[in-house]
Amino acid sequence: MDRSPMTEQSHKLLQTELQKLKAEDRPRIVKAIEEARAHGDLSENAEYHAAKEAQGLLEAKIRLLEERLSTAQVIDVSKLSGNKVVFGATVVISDGDTDEEKTVTIVGEDEANADLGYISYKSPLARALIGKSSDDFIQVRLPAGERTYEIKEVRFDYGS
Repeated sequence: MDRSPMTEQSHKLLQTELQKLKAEDRPRIVKAIEEARAHGDLSENAEYHAAKEAQGLLEAKIRLLEERLSTAQVIDVSKLSGNKVVFGATVVISDGDTDEEKTVTIVGEDEANADLGYISYKSPLARALIGKSSDDFIQVRLPAGERTYEIKEVRFDYGS
């Protein structure tokens, strides 16, 4: 079974979501099924079928969260340091063509949000950055084409 790196913050959020699904949503759907069942003929009972479908979707989401949590390799980014890019690092990079700087943080798949600068460790850019240090150059093939970046800074301040 492959372990998936995840920050402590993401792990806590997934645990909270799972707890809510089990403690609040599951009982609510069970109650809706019971109420719909009381309306009689199940073959033509739209409320019953909708509640059963919602139950199936909920149980699938619970299984997915349980699997993600069971395979999580929780990484405390606050304990990381150094000049080398690893999971959890915040990296300032400069585009080799435009000199435009951008900051990205390498996170788990559940936390990735390109608009906020959080990129999955599985993304092409993250894979090119991991293992490199400040002042290194990387070349990466992105959907927009081949790009060259210079690593300007590596820091570990995610979640601070």
